[in-house]
Amino acid sequence: MNKLRLDELQMAWLVARRELRDQFRDWRVIVPMVFLTLFFPFLMNATAKAALDFTAQYGTPLVAERLVPFFMMVVGFFPITVSLVIALESFVGEKERGTIEPLLSSPLKDWQLYLGKLVAASSVPLLTSYLGIGVYLFALVLRNIRFPDPNILAQTIVLTSVQAVLMVSGAIVISTQATSVRAANLMSSFIVIPMALLIQGESILMFWGNNQVLWLAVLAVTILAGLLVRLGVSHFQREALLGREIDVLDFRWMGRTFWRAFRGAARTLPQWYRIEVRAALRRQRIAILSLIVIGVVSALGAYLWLDGHTAELAAASDSPDFANFLTSGLGVPVLDRISAISIFGNNVRAVFFILILGIFSFGVLGMLAYIVNFSLIGLVLAALPLVGLSPLATGVAGILPHAIFELPALIIASAAVLHLGAVLVTPNPQRTLGEVLIETLADWAKVTLGLVLPLLAIAAVVETYVSLPLLLSTLGGLR
Repeated sequence: MNKLRLDELQMAWLVARRELRDQFRDWRVIVPMVFLTLFFPFLMNATAKAALDFTAQYGTPLVAERLVPFFMMVVGFFPITVSLVIALESFVGEKERGTIEPLLSSPLKDWQLYLGKLVAASSVPLLTSYLGIGVYLFALVLRNIRFPDPNILAQTIVLTSVQAVLMVSGAIVISTQATSVRAANLMSSFIVIPMALLIQGESILMFWGNNQVLWLAVLAVTILAGLLVRLGVSHFQREALLGREIDVLDFRWMGRTFWRAFRGAARTLPQWYRIEVRAALRRQRIAILSLIVIGVVSALGAYLWLDGHTAELAAASDSPDFANFLTSGLGVPVLDRISAISIFGNNVRAVFFILILGIFSFGVLGMLAYIVNFSLIGLVLAALPLVGLSPLATGVAGILPHAIFELPALIIASAAVLHLGAVLVTPNPQRTLGEVLIETLADWAKVTLGLVLPLLAIAAVVETYVSLPLLLSTLGGLR
């Protein structure tokens, strides 16, 4: 069995070797790529040197020292964006040149073709990225600039590697779905722009010096890259690649497909709840159970973490600014600012925010937002003793009444997003990628309109007229 698997992987390597030979044969691609890769590190190195000299005049060298690993991350990211064109035209480019028919008519399996293209398209960006980082580090030695911390250095190299695989995987998925190289290049903005935003978020973590959170970012990007590779392998079909000449944005077909999946076999509202909503929940039951466990672990972990750092926070709780903040946040003005409509609107925005993040990350970023929500509960409860309040009494009075409705709504909405990501990366030869996405969005709409929004509306009313008065009463009548 292992020998058979090895032979199958060797067939994928034949495709990769063919691609690499063709790539390195064209000097018009290699020369500009290598030139830009070698030039850009020296530019970033000169910028780092200027920043160090400038900040040294004002006694703030820490800012410039944090810029050094940030520039290294930019140096690693830049060659990937330049060489992304290789991945974008991996399938659709060969189709336009008329060289893909012999490859697709070979006895190779679909996953072997896709994996071979992926390996070849990832090799050049990774090589150029490592080359750029190496040149940048060598220039640091020449300019007598201190090397980044080994932990930051390892994080940056690993992060660059998984980001390269993530971007290339997305580019190959685009190449399999696009009908022309022009369309693929235009759609590359859906890769470059989100990755640029991700780089900005990672840079914030670097400037904060929070290495633990940065490792979590590395883990999240690694999961995303793996899911995107899984997506491409699952939905790649050579027949669809040969048969698709032009795509038309058919809104009528999209609407019919969505409505057919949303309505199902129900003819009345009670039937819709009994048949369709129940079926959607049944399909999402594993995701729901998983999120219940994740939510409990997140809240408990946040509580224990903050409870273990009470000594550091005790000084902050004694400061006048902290007391003023707490008083202004829990006093009478809160009744004037908060209404059931505002609470409901905020919760609805959070649900749609989780959906948007989940669509672009196969549920990973949506789960991050979900974990943050549950972690805040644990952090708030753990912080209450610092100001002389009981976590149990405050939680029962101020959180429990509306949490009975709000937390199940959040769990169901997030589970629908997690289920969406799981279905997208599951092989389904009978459905195209677009059909799978529309049908899973219909499942999300079923549970959202049928359960989540009503529960959030009830929770908003309970929070405004029950939880908040009980909380103020428990806090000693701050009215």
